[in-house]
Amino acid sequence: MTDQLTDTPATGRPAPTGRPAPEPARPATSRPGPGRRVGWLLAGLALLAVLAVLGVAIGARYVPPAQVLHALLHREPTSEDWIVVHHSRIPRTLLGIAVGAALGLAGALMQALTRNPLADPGLLGVNGGAAAAVAAGTALLGLHSFGAYIWFALAGAAVAAVVVQILGSGGRASATPARLALAGTAVTAVLTAFVNSLILLDPLTLNRFRYWQIGTLAGVDAAVLRQVLPFLAAGAVLALLLARPLNALALGDDAGHALGASPGRTRLLGMVAVTLLCGAATAAVGPIAFVGLAVPHLARHLCGPDQRWILLLSAVLAPVLLLGSDIIGRLVLHPAELQVGVVTAFVGAPLFIALVRGRRIAHL
Repeated sequence: MTDQLTDTPATGRPAPTGRPAPEPARPATSRPGPGRRVGWLLAGLALLAVLAVLGVAIGARYVPPAQVLHALLHREPTSEDWIVVHHSRIPRTLLGIAVGAALGLAGALMQALTRNPLADPGLLGVNGGAAAAVAAGTALLGLHSFGAYIWFALAGAAVAAVVVQILGSGGRASATPARLALAGTAVTAVLTAFVNSLILLDPLTLNRFRYWQIGTLAGVDAAVLRQVLPFLAAGAVLALLLARPLNALALGDDAGHALGASPGRTRLLGMVAVTLLCGAATAAVGPIAFVGLAVPHLARHLCGPDQRWILLLSAVLAPVLLLGSDIIGRLVLHPAELQVGVVTAFVGAPLFIALVRGRRIAHL
């Protein structure tokens, strides 16, 4: 009787006597392997290189790629193409790459720290603090240069981050992701009201502040890039060093602590990195929305949950989005320009709505 019992693995009943029971089929995993991750990274770098060349060539004055190459290889200060390439397009493109990488890293870091898929660099009040400091400096001290904005933006971002950390800690308790998110939302609301009151009460401040507030790469020279680059580089290095602790904390604070990660120290260093990245980027080009929200989701979809790859891909794909948006802004109103902050909002808003509605990024 028992020798006649047969069944399939799906039923869960014993296999015939004398034959080994077949192993149950293992569920297929969709986690990409190292080769696929490297492939996406290389593809992102190649696309970034193409967009960098287009960013140097396209504008109110079109410079053919051959002339771009000629201007890069030969010094001709009297040539109009050489002046446009070296004094305008190259600094603008390099700043777009640096700021895009900063926003992508900050967004990925924010989503990992708060475990909130809708988190972006403005969630902890960092962008709000930078904007409030710039608005106050413009209204009270008459600031109008990008060089002055940098220091005020960094100071404002740092103060806002400290306030959020204190409020999120709740006294002696540790700062949890939920507390940090709620504290950041509250601080951002207060700072936004403060900025609006300043620019409405002072028309001169409004005129100076509104162009910067939109977010633009236009009119920024190489001096601004040199000033913000050390802060962006320090924040990027710190963010990449936090990848392993963030992987441990993804399992929960208790499990992360057991694996050797300190939740409090990781969040504190993460906030320092976000402050450096967002403060310097916001000071240079103004607040640019949705880059830090959209890109980490795409990176997570392409490479899986490993924070090391999410951070790397975000640092590459965010400049792709920012440079691509900047090029679109130059073309749609040619010879005038549409600010990059407006274009990224149009690109990122549908993604944000889809995320709120619970749709997967693969369906976009």
